[in-house]
Amino acid sequence: MKKIIKVLIICSIGTALTRAGDLPNILWITSEDNGPHLGCYGDTYATTPNLDALAEKGMIYTRAISNAPVCAPARTTIISGLYPPSTGAEHMRSMTRLPPNFKMYPSYLRDLGYYCTNNSKEDYNLMKEGEVWNESGKKGHWRNRPKGSPFFAIFNFTISHESKIRKRPHTQVHDPAKVRVPAYHPDHPEVRKDWAQYYDMITEMDKMVGDKLNELREDGLEKDTIVFYYGDHGSGMPRSKRWPFFSGLNIPLIVHLPEKWKHLASPNFKVGGSSDRRVGFVDLAPTLLSLAGQKPPTHLQGHAFLGKHQAQPQEYGYGFRGRMDERYDMVRSVVGKRYIYIRNYMPHKLYGQHVGYMFVTTTTQVWKKLFDEGKLNQAQSHFWKVKPPEELYDLENDPDEVNNLAGSKDHTKVLNKMRQAHLEHIKRIIDVGFLPEGEIHERSRGSTPYEMARTEKYPYQRIMIAADLASGLSSWATKPLIGYLKDKDSAIRYWGAMGLLMRGKKGVSSAGKKLEIALSDNSLYVRVVAAEALGKYGSQKQIEKAVKTLGKIIDPVQNGGFPSMLAMNAVDHLDNKAKSLLPKIQSMPRTPEGIDKRFQGYVGRLVDTTLNELEKK
Repeated sequence: MKKIIKVLIICSIGTALTRAGDLPNILWITSEDNGPHLGCYGDTYATTPNLDALAEKGMIYTRAISNAPVCAPARTTIISGLYPPSTGAEHMRSMTRLPPNFKMYPSYLRDLGYYCTNNSKEDYNLMKEGEVWNESGKKGHWRNRPKGSPFFAIFNFTISHESKIRKRPHTQVHDPAKVRVPAYHPDHPEVRKDWAQYYDMITEMDKMVGDKLNELREDGLEKDTIVFYYGDHGSGMPRSKRWPFFSGLNIPLIVHLPEKWKHLASPNFKVGGSSDRRVGFVDLAPTLLSLAGQKPPTHLQGHAFLGKHQAQPQEYGYGFRGRMDERYDMVRSVVGKRYIYIRNYMPHKLYGQHVGYMFVTTTTQVWKKLFDEGKLNQAQSHFWKVKPPEELYDLENDPDEVNNLAGSKDHTKVLNKMRQAHLEHIKRIIDVGFLPEGEIHERSRGSTPYEMARTEKYPYQRIMIAADLASGLSSWATKPLIGYLKDKDSAIRYWGAMGLLMRGKKGVSSAGKKLEIALSDNSLYVRVVAAEALGKYGSQKQIEKAVKTLGKIIDPVQNGGFPSMLAMNAVDHLDNKAKSLLPKIQSMPRTPEGIDKRFQGYVGRLVDTTLNELEKK
């Protein structure tokens, strides 16, 4: 009997080793805050010899997107293989959970025998359940794996991050006089300097890529390892990072498959070539599993573009924007081969809302100052104004996305098609971003946002229609929006109030006393939006009631972080009308206890920005 058991053990070990030998090693090299500003993408100003060499033996993707234009939601998309608007994780540094039966992709790879390392950043908007990585941190390396194990390894370089663009003093390498300034930025010496420094940082990042590829070569693993290189979203320059234009979503993606693994390539894979296949971060998890010969779980929302279980190419990729640090917004994008469609669900908010971290960059400061002085042209001024409900840009003829074709009769067919693709997508994934952020958590108690969205707790169709009606800005919609203020669902009341706010003085006056009644709504989020509407466009008596209401909600200790952030945004938008709240705001904690540390500091940023503005007036 013992001999039989021994034989079975030996056989099982032999089978496992054989299987491990059949699995490719996979190396991901990633960089932060840089778009496809590389030589291999045709950028003659860039100095990127190592990535150019990798592209010569691999293939570049020209229509690759990060799905989110900022780091944490983008990284959350990758780790889950799900669109964050479907998991409640779209907002910058929020924190939700996956359903119990869903795993983060390294867990699936580990089940197949992979040794998985992450060097070094995680920063997910989803809680990690169980053991995800074999090793995650600055010591993570394929060299630490057990002998004979296939590896999956990530190395993330931060040298190109937004913060490095503004680090001074800096020895300039790329000549600022030769940089291409996009049409939306002013051609100013400081802007040129920031762009040139951005390219300097990309060159530094390229050297790091070269060092890592040399390590692979030195270890004799080059012929056994599939290599991916990608950036985590568009450049760290303002109007790229944080914004779901193509400039904020488009990433460099280079994939190299050594000869041993060429059979795992897609039919259009051409060494040294390029592909305009629409791929995104949501596709990376299923692609990894497909490369490992594993059929991706059906709940994953992406599509494998390499490996044994490749899916058909998709016509569109999808982007999104939620809360960016301390500022709320809701935008959805559809990226096609030639056009990008953008749907703004909060068109009353400026593109360039004051995000404290973004305003540290010199370009942001100069750009806003020139706008305030009236020294910018139409394309350059656009970022500092409110948004239209829809945008459509021709990426071939207008790569800087400054000529909105949504109103063009010649593009009606394209607009309708991409609008429909957007509606089908948000319905397919069941987008929970139509809820106020706090309600995502409140309605999900005892469950997860993904699961909640598939129950009666989230009447998606009714809420989405209310949001669509509110943000479409049609004057005929005012009457039904007023009716929404009495709806049994708080999210529909929220969008009713939001729609009236979006319509300005005319919308608020049409509502009569109904918005005043909403100041006592049992939802704090409805109260805040009603107060902002009355505070901006109501009578003096209504303004006083609105400010008093906001003064009760801004306290994060008493009401929680989400109502506080929303209320502080409203106070900031009321400018001098909210000056009576100055003493209360001055006494507010900058980092209130009882709030998740991932977004705890955003209340403080709002306090500081608002105080700075009110104390000047």
